[in-house]
Amino acid sequence: MTRASAIVGTLLLSHMPTPLFQSQQRCAGLVARWSSVAGTRIPALRTVVVVGGGARRRLSLLRIGGVRSAEHVGKGSALGQARLVRGKTAVTCAAGGSFVAQPSSRRKAAKKDFPPDEKLANLRKEFEKAADNKGLDAYIIPSEDAHQSEFIADCYMRRAYISGFTGSAGTAVVTKEKAALWTDGRYFLQAENELGHEWTLMRAGTPGTPSTSEWLKETLPEGARVGIDPFLFSADAGDELRRTLAEKDQELVLVYEDNLVDKVWGDARPEPPSNSLRVHELRFAGVDVATKLANLRKELSSVGATAMVVTMLDEVAWLLNMRGNDVPHSPVAYAYVVVELETATLFVDDSKVSHEVSAHLNEAGVSIKPYSSLVSEIKRLAAEGAKLWLDSARVSVAIKNAFDDACAQYYEDLEIARSRKRGSKEQTTMDKEELDGPAALHRPSPVGIAKAIKNEAELEGMRQAHLRDAAALSEFWAWLECEIVDGKKKISEVEVADHLEKFRAKQSGFLDTSFETISGSGPNGAIVHYRAEPATCGHVDDKLLFLLDSGAQFVDGTTDITRTVHFGAPSSRQKECFTRVLQGHIGVDTAVFPENTPGFVLDAFARASLWKIGLDYRHGTGHGVGAALNVHEGPQSVSARFGNMTGLQQGMIISNEPGYYEDRAFGIRIENLLIVREEDTANRFGGVTFLGFERLTFVPIQAKMLDLELMSDQEIKWLNDYHTEVWNKVCPDFSYFRKVHAKNCILHIVY
Repeated sequence: MTRASAIVGTLLLSHMPTPLFQSQQRCAGLVARWSSVAGTRIPALRTVVVVGGGARRRLSLLRIGGVRSAEHVGKGSALGQARLVRGKTAVTCAAGGSFVAQPSSRRKAAKKDFPPDEKLANLRKEFEKAADNKGLDAYIIPSEDAHQSEFIADCYMRRAYISGFTGSAGTAVVTKEKAALWTDGRYFLQAENELGHEWTLMRAGTPGTPSTSEWLKETLPEGARVGIDPFLFSADAGDELRRTLAEKDQELVLVYEDNLVDKVWGDARPEPPSNSLRVHELRFAGVDVATKLANLRKELSSVGATAMVVTMLDEVAWLLNMRGNDVPHSPVAYAYVVVELETATLFVDDSKVSHEVSAHLNEAGVSIKPYSSLVSEIKRLAAEGAKLWLDSARVSVAIKNAFDDACAQYYEDLEIARSRKRGSKEQTTMDKEELDGPAALHRPSPVGIAKAIKNEAELEGMRQAHLRDAAALSEFWAWLECEIVDGKKKISEVEVADHLEKFRAKQSGFLDTSFETISGSGPNGAIVHYRAEPATCGHVDDKLLFLLDSGAQFVDGTTDITRTVHFGAPSSRQKECFTRVLQGHIGVDTAVFPENTPGFVLDAFARASLWKIGLDYRHGTGHGVGAALNVHEGPQSVSARFGNMTGLQQGMIISNEPGYYEDRAFGIRIENLLIVREEDTANRFGGVTFLGFERLTFVPIQAKMLDLELMSDQEIKWLNDYHTEVWNKVCPDFSYFRKVHAKNCILHIVY
């Protein structure tokens, strides 16, 4: 007997006092189509009859599981045997036929007969005039802004402007003869498609690919001068680059005058954002600003610091319980905060501060100064002998150098004064001034970890936001499947993303999407961070696998979810890959581990099933998520990169998103958000608390994508339990539903 995939029938309806769904029939249709089963040996538990609009439909609600016969155990991979085809490795699929693995480095066209890149030519002209006309041999253009942000305002997208590559991560390096771009595995295919003919793609993290500094050291001659904008590099990154270049007597040049890309960009460069700040209400923040500042000052005092500069935009927003709108999809504003033992100052453009925000800050004892005056304030702190807490992994080269230079000036002036007063009573006073003089304390920001560990108000806001998001997504999926399956329509990837945003916008508290929606059909799904454009996007239909990664910013929380679906008949290969991705997802979801375990320890749980058949994916398994803040936050993560030793703690939120991507064929990813919580274990070895996860995301997983022969009873039980939880958390009481919506759609449960 054939084994068809089945799903616990899940009609997602509102748990809220008012209806969250605009179309109850669409949602009922979702249950009908996603739960239909043919030829299965698994018995139906109950039947639902949907009545409405003159139509009557009977469907089975199925529970996957029960007794598994011996022939369904240990079947292994359905991919078949590898063989050589025209000198390349090919794999015969269970469904017949074969595919040829193409190298991802193959470019679209030969690099000839193309006109010169005018942007590169104009940038190279600026080399001659840079650094007081001493000239440069190379210039590095990072992705970040002056706050080391991942997502940035349009006016700071310098790397995207000069290279044409629009991914959120990457570094461009331009010499007098060459142009190269480094990016990670999420963006290899996207970069191939977007880079011009004069650019070389450097696949960061792959064997044999040098770092930017190593490449510069080998490419440029001795004595070469490499320029950077010191506001765009962290102090640590700048030091590493300087040390590597010095190995070949090359010089790192800090170009403080106008950014060279800005000069090329000229009048076409967008204006800096000037959107207003808003107060983040205490009922969502959970802790007031005065308390947060008091806690931070305790941290400063504990290490002997007297001041700290907060540079990360989400840390500024969290610390002061305010939000902004300067960066697309992220509720932050361009600002700094300097916290001293008695005072706190926000550096922001005054035009962004409303009367409400001003009163909010004044109540907490926070003064306001112009955004552009930060460097002079850093110098003042040094002149007054401050012990400044600096996170050198986040603070810019420019800020660190400003403080270091001012400290050097302080001690130089003190030495001059001492030499004049040597032997006098005043020398004793000067010796004390030296002991009390300024110093930099290089330590990780304490704001980052405080922000990452959510309080109960923040966690509850996230729970509520995710339930509303689940309602919007269920209606969206019902609409989309009806359009494609019943309506036989092809809908563009861009239209899909636009419609999803409209469904979300119906929910209370919706503000924006939390990132650019990744709507990838067929081969576009293999581009991990694909961005659909109207002129070039693909279409969603019943022939291709469809990956949708999206999220929302609500006033009380931030969401991020990925589902991969097929509206027709998925191939056996797609089903096996999907099943193995789900097994990895379950592995992380069900993990129990000691408190303060670094996230990289859990990464192998997500990859183990894929590794068994020689597959993997080129991105991390999980990232931190802010509470009504940035969709990506640190310091916690789950990744194969084991350099991040941040331990997972109760109250943190991470994503769980393993995947698999077959270049130019399809992509698969399954993503939920999780809260780190304490587990009630039978034992506590060594007195250690053990942790696990609470799910935030409640949207069905399309079970027809599963190869049940690969799944254990425990994994099948997990899926059933998850869909039961979806039903219970998002659906209303049926009697209420029948009473309120009887005219439109009536459900009868028959056991």
